[in-house]
Amino acid sequence: MKDRSAYVEASEVPKIPIIFVMVMGAFVAILNQTLLNIALPVMIVDMDMSANAAQSLTTIFMLVNGILIPITAFLMEKFSTRHLFLTAMSLFALGTLICGLSFSFPTLLAGRVVQASGAGIMMPLLMNVILSLFSIEKRGAAMGYIGLAMMFAPAIGPTLSGIIVQNYSWRVLFFIVFPIVVIDIILAYFLLRNVTKLSNPKVDVKSIILSTFAFGGLLYGFSSAGEKGWGSLTVILTLAIGAAIMFFFVRRQLRMKTPMLEFRVFKYNMFSLTTVISVVVTMAMFAAMILIPIYLQNIRGFSPLESGLLLLPGALISAIMSPITGKLFDKIGARPLALVGLFLTAVTTYFFANLTDSTGYYSMMALYTARMIGISMIMMPIMTAGLNQLPRRLYSHGTAMANTLRQMSGSIGTAFLVTVMSAQTAKHIPEFMPATGMPTEKQMGVIENLATIEGINDAFTVATVFALIGFVLSFFIKKTKPVEEDEAYNKQMATKATAKVQARTNLQTDK
Repeated sequence: MKDRSAYVEASEVPKIPIIFVMVMGAFVAILNQTLLNIALPVMIVDMDMSANAAQSLTTIFMLVNGILIPITAFLMEKFSTRHLFLTAMSLFALGTLICGLSFSFPTLLAGRVVQASGAGIMMPLLMNVILSLFSIEKRGAAMGYIGLAMMFAPAIGPTLSGIIVQNYSWRVLFFIVFPIVVIDIILAYFLLRNVTKLSNPKVDVKSIILSTFAFGGLLYGFSSAGEKGWGSLTVILTLAIGAAIMFFFVRRQLRMKTPMLEFRVFKYNMFSLTTVISVVVTMAMFAAMILIPIYLQNIRGFSPLESGLLLLPGALISAIMSPITGKLFDKIGARPLALVGLFLTAVTTYFFANLTDSTGYYSMMALYTARMIGISMIMMPIMTAGLNQLPRRLYSHGTAMANTLRQMSGSIGTAFLVTVMSAQTAKHIPEFMPATGMPTEKQMGVIENLATIEGINDAFTVATVFALIGFVLSFFIKKTKPVEEDEAYNKQMATKATAKVQARTNLQTDK
């Protein structure tokens, strides 16, 4: 009988079953994050809770997720692939069940915390496994399947949630996810093998505490800024505290011989460049995900389901495109894909900056679909190009760092663009006021809607600038290979292993 807990070389293991199991887990984890947003108004009424309490269900998930991601570098070096994946999915399954069965707000909140503690591990772990399993010439195609989960899950979530909430209880959202997670756990038990090497680092409690408060403070501050405003005392304090603690966290990591999260990954120029591009693109990407539903539902009066259906073709196209762009990456590299993708993203985002109160539903659908084609050509190829430069020993740190910054940039982008929309809306209101006399209540409603449209257009203009910055930076992307550090590091590890064996032999001889 095979020992499934033993380490197996990448060349000796069937790769497709492992990738299938892990992508399935990542897909469900990401899908879960987007299902709840549409259901919140119904849950407020059903569970008799405030709007702030309901919003905390999504905020707490994001916070726990963001806090855990930086720690995954340590976890991936301490625990085997199989052990970590099964633990993460079991936590996610338990949290999903608690949410589905909960009949009080505290229980529901606890379920979300347990869910997020499992979900936060998934994406960095999956990327680390792909880097370990596939040679540099074949990683693009494999990473394309991660792109499938990243792009398709958040886009299909609102549509699926709208259909379910309109016809069934919100609890069905969790009971649909739960059996899929259980099936994935069973498949993982039989199919998943340990393909990543462990260095067994020591637990550094101070680093874990500093990381928790640093990333937690920054994430909470940025996520609150869109709602409370950048001048809010809560936002200022949490951002200031988070930034201060982050300084001490980074300084501690740079001084440690074996850090929990290795910031020296940024000494590799292509990893640093692609990470900056990824951050900028993520901020631009969130424009459509946040602003289009506001425009459709609040201004045009479309239902949540109609709003979700407008985004669906783009989701389907991006899901189909991700594996294709992955294979293209293996053949032509990241730069051509990034340039075409970012040009398309910039152009379509610019067109979204010209919305009116009569913009056609299907023209918006076509525009959004074209935008998603562009984005599907960017995200995973760019990230893969940067990770390809890292030596094997830094895979876990590179994936944790890339996912941490993606999470942070999503929060920053959302807060910043919502702030731009709100500020510009207030600025545009006087432009639509009548020259004489006070407007009626009905006229004031029309004026506010027109001003909001202009505010949304201004936010899309800012997002266009983000996309153009990414486009310019993409000219500097080059093909890379892992640096020669790997060979030196392997020799060092082999020398240490030989020394240990020799020490044991000498001890036995002395006895």
